[in-house]
Amino acid sequence: MKCPHCGGDLEMVECPHCGVETPEEGNFCCHCGEPLEMELPPDLANRVLCPDGACIGTLNEAGECSVCGTAYKSVLEGETSHG
Repeated sequence: MKCPHCGGDLEMVECPHCGVETPEEGNFCCHCGEPLEMELPPDLANRVLCPDGACIGTLNEAGECSVCGTAYKSVLEGETSHG
């Protein structure tokens, strides 16, 4: 699809509701009018920070840090084996 103002090519995506291509930057499908699904921002209120203490990552669903890969369980085991 071409931009009606500048004539440039618009990036297109397939509407998850009707399957027709619609401009990627739109909030709604230009064919059926349904809202295009947008990726939700992460829920920062319920995040669990990396137990490393020096890392800026958060724990994912598997209990591993998103940055350094440290597993929460292995950190706890390391703490208990030292003392």
